[in-house]
Amino acid sequence: MSKIKNREKKKSIKKFIDKNIKDFEIDLDSDSKFSIFEIIIIIFISIIFGIIIGYIITYTKSNNIENDPNLTEIISTYNTLKNNYYKDIDDNKLSNAAIRAMISSLDDPYTNYLDEGSTSAFNESIDGFYVGIGITVSYEDDKCTIILVNDKGPAAKAGLKVNDVIIGVDGKEINKENMYQLTDLIKGEVGTKVKVKVLRKDKEKTYTVTREEIDIESVISKYYEIENDKVGYIRITNFAANTYGQFKSNLESLEKKDINKLVIDVRSNPGGHLAQTNKILSLFFDKKTVLYKIKNNSGTTKIYSSTKESRKYPIAVIINGGSASASEILASCFKDNYKNTIIVGTNSYGKGSVQKSQTFSSGISIKYTTEQWLTSKGKSIEGKGIKPDYEVQLNEEYYTTPTFENDNQLQLAISKLK
Repeated sequence: MSKIKNREKKKSIKKFIDKNIKDFEIDLDSDSKFSIFEIIIIIFISIIFGIIIGYIITYTKSNNIENDPNLTEIISTYNTLKNNYYKDIDDNKLSNAAIRAMISSLDDPYTNYLDEGSTSAFNESIDGFYVGIGITVSYEDDKCTIILVNDKGPAAKAGLKVNDVIIGVDGKEINKENMYQLTDLIKGEVGTKVKVKVLRKDKEKTYTVTREEIDIESVISKYYEIENDKVGYIRITNFAANTYGQFKSNLESLEKKDINKLVIDVRSNPGGHLAQTNKILSLFFDKKTVLYKIKNNSGTTKIYSSTKESRKYPIAVIINGGSASASEILASCFKDNYKNTIIVGTNSYGKGSVQKSQTFSSGISIKYTTEQWLTSKGKSIEGKGIKPDYEVQLNEEYYTTPTFENDNQLQLAISKLK
């Protein structure tokens, strides 16, 4: 924390210096009342003054931390164990255990400790990209078989294909003992190369693949013509940092086909970036619309739409028990504000809180609750969820064979739209 604060202090000093240099240049362009020497003296004094103020603030905060008895006891315990315990102690293990204990003491299901692996996976899902070669692998029968190759990804460019069995990475043999390390072996820095050895129809082949930044697809769309209806369907799997761009692109493609109905599917969507949700909702509501509200220690803040855009065709939102947080914000906003909308499916999860995350230098991270969110009408859905207008359980056959014919929730949504 001290490093972050010191960095912020340095940034503020730099901004202070930059501002004075700009003022100095402006003064030189006009008829200045000061000599250049006097101006230099003024700037020098200003810089020294800024440094002194920064030091005082930092010292005061540092002194308060040092005088905190609780923190003193934590540090004392750490030092006692480190110096006197009869076995060698792993510093990271000790500090991580302390962090985990603090998190668990809050008794908040949404405030979590994430180890390095979980942090990496979480960041990928929320950032919407990863660095790799663009393949999906199945681990079955003690083999790593490629089941999907990104059409525009580096693996496809290099020549890797579906059904190739990966048997080596950079000269290291891949077998049933280490097959689950494959992901870590393939990932790396953008622009670096990795040699992937595969077995294709009983023949061994080696491909050199250049790692790239791969976008994770969080939005898919389909178009249906049913009798006289032109129906657009958009599914959002999570709200990552690039979800809005994908959603907008898919929506525009559907609207070019003159859709007269739209279904937005957020089933099993756990949430994500609220900023992305705000942008998506702003495509349907003007600036007068309150999308939702944020409640914290400072009070309640209304979050408004950020555009003048709006749509008029009827919209259905499909939800289920796995639709949480940002998904529930989206569903509740349509329910409260869109004139011609219905909610279909089963009751949503009921997560009415907002989290932030912090990643530490060791690679671990924490997620912690900072606020509550309320619907645009000021209601909390925490522990309650959103009740659909048309409640229907998903056809069990859909889980094994996910087709339109088996998706009775989607069919109901389309039939009920008017």
